[in-house]
Amino acid sequence: MLTSHIYSLMRFKPSSKFLGFSNHFHSVIAPSVSLTPKFPSSIAATMSTQNDTVTLKTHQPLQIAKRLEKFQTTIFTQMSLLAIKHKAINLGQGFPNFDGPEFIKEAAIQAIRDGKNQYARGYGVPDLNIAISERFKKDTGLVVDPEKEVTVTSGCTEAIAATILGLINPGDEVIMFAPFYDSYEATLSMAGAKVKSVTLRPPDFAVPIEELKSIISKNTRAILINTPHNPTGKMFTREELDCIASLCIENDVLVFTDEVYDKLAFDMEHISMASLPGMYERTVTMNSLGKTFSLTGWKIGWAIAPPHLTWGVRQAHAYLTFATSHPFQCAAAVALRASDSYYEELKRDYMAKRAILVEGLKAVGFKVFPSSGTYFVVVDHTPFGLENDIAFCEYLVKEVGVVAIPTSVFYLNPEEGKNLVRFTFCKDEGTIRSAVDRMKEKLKK
Repeated sequence: MLTSHIYSLMRFKPSSKFLGFSNHFHSVIAPSVSLTPKFPSSIAATMSTQNDTVTLKTHQPLQIAKRLEKFQTTIFTQMSLLAIKHKAINLGQGFPNFDGPEFIKEAAIQAIRDGKNQYARGYGVPDLNIAISERFKKDTGLVVDPEKEVTVTSGCTEAIAATILGLINPGDEVIMFAPFYDSYEATLSMAGAKVKSVTLRPPDFAVPIEELKSIISKNTRAILINTPHNPTGKMFTREELDCIASLCIENDVLVFTDEVYDKLAFDMEHISMASLPGMYERTVTMNSLGKTFSLTGWKIGWAIAPPHLTWGVRQAHAYLTFATSHPFQCAAAVALRASDSYYEELKRDYMAKRAILVEGLKAVGFKVFPSSGTYFVVVDHTPFGLENDIAFCEYLVKEVGVVAIPTSVFYLNPEEGKNLVRFTFCKDEGTIRSAVDRMKEKLKK
C-alpha cells in the first residue's frame, strides 16, 4: 500500500500537450489512480489514545501555483522510477553509472578535512572562479574577469534559472530550439516569459534560419541555445551560429547558451557563441562540472557573462541558493585544471560507447540519427509499430526491460516528437551491451 501511495503521488500527470497520447502509460506509474484534472491525494493522520489507534483519512487536491500547474514530476524521475520498478536497464536518464576521477574526489575529501565546510562566498570560491576563467580562455580565447564575470551556481540548472529569473521580465519573448531540455520551459514560465520555439527536425536537426527570422519580434528578449544539443546530439555549426549572432545583433537580442556538453564534441569543433564577433557583450554562457567529470551529484555549475548581465544573474542566484557546496567547489577548481590528456581520454571513451550503442540500435532495427556530441542518441521507434513515443517507452520498460526517454516532452507541440525516443550511452560498456542484447531478444517488429 505504501508503494502504491508513493506512486500515486509521483505519477505522471501530463500537461494538455500529452492528453492525446497513451493514457495507459500512466497506469504504469499510478496503477490504482485514474487520470483526472486534479489529483486527489490521501493524507493519513494517525491519532494514538490509551486504548486504540484511530486513522483518519482526508482528501485534499494537490496545490500548485498556476504558472507551474502544467509541469509535473520530470520525465527523468518518472522513467527512473519505472526502471527500478521493472528492474530495467536505465538508458534513459543522463547520469553515468560509473564514478568520477579519484584525484577530484580526493580533493573534495581534503577540502572537508581542511575545514571548507561553511558557506562559501555567494558567487563562488575565488580559486574556482579563477579556474573557470582560465578554462574559458583556453577554450574560447576570451579573457574574463573571475571576480566580475563568473558566477558559480548549484549546477547548470540553477545557472539557467538565475539567468532567466535575473534577466527576463514578464511578457518578454524567449525563443528556444525544440526539442529542448525540460527545465527551460518551466523556468521561463516561472519568469512569466512568452515562450516561442523553432523546431529542429531529423535527420540532421538543422536550424531553419528563415523560420527563426520570422518569429523574432520587437518583444524578443533572448534566444536560448544548447550546443552540443540535448536530446538530439546535434552540434550547432559555425554557419548556424553566425546567422543567429547576426540576428541577435540586428534585433538587440540576448543569447543564453547552455554548453554543459562542450567536452563531449565528437565529430566537429565546439564553438561557443560568446566567442563570435560582437556576441560576448550579449551572451550568458552556462556550464557545469557534472557531465565532463561524471560527478552529476555534486551540482557545481557556473555562468559567464559581462558585468552588466552578471548583475542580474547574481541577484537571482543570491535569492535562489545564495551559495554552492564549499568543498565541492574547491575540488572543482582542481578538476578544471586537469591536463588535456584527461579530455582526450574522455572523448575516446565516449566515442567507443557511442559506437557500441549506435551499432546495437541499428542491429535491433531502429532508424538512428547522427549524434555529433553529448552522450545521447535519438532514434525513430516507428518500425516497431507503437502509436507514439510514450506507448513505445512503456512497452520497452515493461516487456523488454530497457528504459529510454520519450522526446515529446521536449516540444511545445508533442506531436513533433512522437516518433522519436532518446537513449544515453553514459554507462559502462557492459551495461550498454546488455541493454542491446535485451532489445535484440525481446523487441520485435
